[in-house]
Amino acid sequence: MLLGLQAATVRFGGRAALDAVDLAVAEHEIVCVLGPSGSGKSTLLRAVAGLQPLDSGRVLLDGRDQSGVPAHRREVGLMFQDHQLFPQRDVAGNVGFGLRMRGASKGERAARVGELLDLVGLPGAGARAVAALSGGEQQRVALARALAPRPRLLMLDEPLGQLDRSLRERLVVELRELFGRLGTTVLAVTHDQGEAFALADRVVVMREGRIAQSGTPLEVWQRPADAFVARFLGFENVVEARVEGEAAVTPWGKVPVPEDAPQGARSLVVRPAGVRLVPTDEGLRCRVAARTFQGTHVAVHLQPQDAPRLEAACPLRSAPEVGDEVGVEFDPADVVVLG
Repeated sequence: MLLGLQAATVRFGGRAALDAVDLAVAEHEIVCVLGPSGSGKSTLLRAVAGLQPLDSGRVLLDGRDQSGVPAHRREVGLMFQDHQLFPQRDVAGNVGFGLRMRGASKGERAARVGELLDLVGLPGAGARAVAALSGGEQQRVALARALAPRPRLLMLDEPLGQLDRSLRERLVVELRELFGRLGTTVLAVTHDQGEAFALADRVVVMREGRIAQSGTPLEVWQRPADAFVARFLGFENVVEARVEGEAAVTPWGKVPVPEDAPQGARSLVVRPAGVRLVPTDEGLRCRVAARTFQGTHVAVHLQPQDAPRLEAACPLRSAPEVGDEVGVEFDPADVVVLG
């Protein structure tokens, strides 16, 4: 274990921004912390970095308690959302700043800066002015600066938050490949689940200062821990239900569930792919209230009578129009009974 948090607690005016959080990050692991605003994810990052003191609990790096260890001695790299580059320095001056503060020679700095600019896809850019860089280029410079001192742990705070979607999607793939090549241990904070799932070995979902769920991206996506996690991940079809055998009694009627589903009063999620459209006389009768083009499919929003709205994922060519009447059946393979 490279990083450990033990009952880490931070309070602001009586409110716990971090509430007795336990977390372990293994060497070479990429962990992404997800959560809505105010969930405590940025406070967690700042506590690990030494920028926010704990009210109680411990932060351990390589098994050593970091209480009283200042931020600049923790051997962690930190990259913020707004880059925080020095506008008066050129690219090389920014990337080499941490090395200079640590007493590296001019030759050592030049060699490391050149190596890192090659690594982040900016070869020969050392003499360029920061103001002349695009947002994506500034992001790469900030990453190179954070990596320059060879930190044991690299921490990213909303690393791609200010970039447009297409650039974010491209950079997150590059980051994953880069960290794998370097063997970097990464703790990243983001509110973007797509970004987290593409980057992380493990996803940690936070709520009100506590960890709501931790697992691989596939585990979290396939089996959300509770209704909060399911809704945060974007699942709209979440209702309270009573599971009896291989069916659940829900506001949508009886919904088939997997054979091993836990019984009794539960929250239930139906993924959009599990909402199947059939003729109106063969299933739950619904009216198409809205439809949204999603690129690979159409998200169709269905309104049953006296029941919560449903979202279905439909092929482009067969998606019904707004106002159409359709029937709905449910596929148990895409039904999740929350524990």
